[in-house]
Amino acid sequence: MTNDTRSRIIAAARECLLADGYAALSTRRVADAAGVPLSQIHYHFRSRRGLVLAMLDAEDQVLVQRQRHMYGTEAPLWKQYEQACDFLDDDLASGYVRVLQEMIAVGWADPAVAGQVLEVVRRWLGVLTDVAEEAQKRLGPFGIIGPSEIAGLVGLAFLGGEAIMLLGDERQNTEIRAWLRRFGDVIRAREEHQDSGSGRAARRHR
Repeated sequence: MTNDTRSRIIAAARECLLADGYAALSTRRVADAAGVPLSQIHYHFRSRRGLVLAMLDAEDQVLVQRQRHMYGTEAPLWKQYEQACDFLDDDLASGYVRVLQEMIAVGWADPAVAGQVLEVVRRWLGVLTDVAEEAQKRLGPFGIIGPSEIAGLVGLAFLGGEAIMLLGDERQNTEIRAWLRRFGDVIRAREEHQDSGSGRAARRHR
């Protein structure tokens, strides 16, 4: 029952945060939405901040596992990257991007929030670094730029793009989606060049 109550509160907090934003988020309203006494929020999370951070952490854990599973498939990396771009639209629609960006803004003035948000960001960068390291083993070095640098540039491109997309300009959002997907074209060109080179080498060997 304790875990069920905690889950209900987190789900209600998410709905309220998306509707009202962090500044207007009320623990009493969350309690009403979850159908629990206000004391249950303080028992499980201690404060409004603790509640929202628990919500962010719970959702992030699920999405990071989703990314790791997707990048662990046998599909070419460029197709995996395209799927990651598709996931961006899912995460915008679900509200996850809004929640993360809200908490980034709160973290500017609250060191405790900043620390947990940075942990979330590091998880995502960790996924991308692992993917870039595996790609380098298979495709060779990407010039003078290393796997962690590639991960950082791609990760920050998504974070920055998401922040602007939340402003709601559909024309700008279409451009951002196109810019992010262009990196997939770079990966595809590299993979196809590698495959064609391997094929020529195999024919010469025969």
